[in-house]
Amino acid sequence: MRKPSPAAGTLVLCRHGQSDWNLKNLFTGWKDPDLTALGVQEAKDAGQRLKALGLHLDVAFTSDLSRAQKTCQLILDEMGQPTLKTIRNVALNERDYGDLSGLNKAETAAKYGEAQVHIWRRSYDVPPPGGESLKDTVARALPYFVTDILPRVMAGERVLVAAHGNSLRALIMVLDRLSPDQIVHVELATGQPIVYRLKADTSVASKDILKG
Repeated sequence: MRKPSPAAGTLVLCRHGQSDWNLKNLFTGWKDPDLTALGVQEAKDAGQRLKALGLHLDVAFTSDLSRAQKTCQLILDEMGQPTLKTIRNVALNERDYGDLSGLNKAETAAKYGEAQVHIWRRSYDVPPPGGESLKDTVARALPYFVTDILPRVMAGERVLVAAHGNSLRALIMVLDRLSPDQIVHVELATGQPIVYRLKADTSVASKDILKG
């Protein structure tokens, strides 16, 4: 009988807190709105939940967009690690919604039809005009995860990734071994940390969603 693989490191994924454009129901993508007051509180609450676990981080990663960066910093502040090394990279940016960016989601559905907008928003490989599909986002975010983030987790480090719904879904797709059909149904709440502990073979030893 094979022995179970020993645990490697810890990976924390957290979508940014609510942004102003989340509140206004606008397609955001690579646009850069700030967090709302609720979004700030969500980020602080995330930090408190992680602190309550007794978790001490070794490094943080975030995107090139301020809502994720601010969320990351607020989490670190609450954990008592405000000066932790934080690495920013465009590879972790939200999916680019192209020509839809800045448009109201309901008004866009009224203009193009709910069926078409549903395809743009929820299909795996159909991009909106001028933008990225989820498949495109996976192709951008996953290589960065494999080369820059995963090796640190496998070396036993405790790593935070504060990013966006779609770039994080790209990582979850691989971690949870989900198919393209399965990942399109996964939704990530704002400011809600997901704590993965990985085995030495990179498979998941445990997954905990820290709900409020």
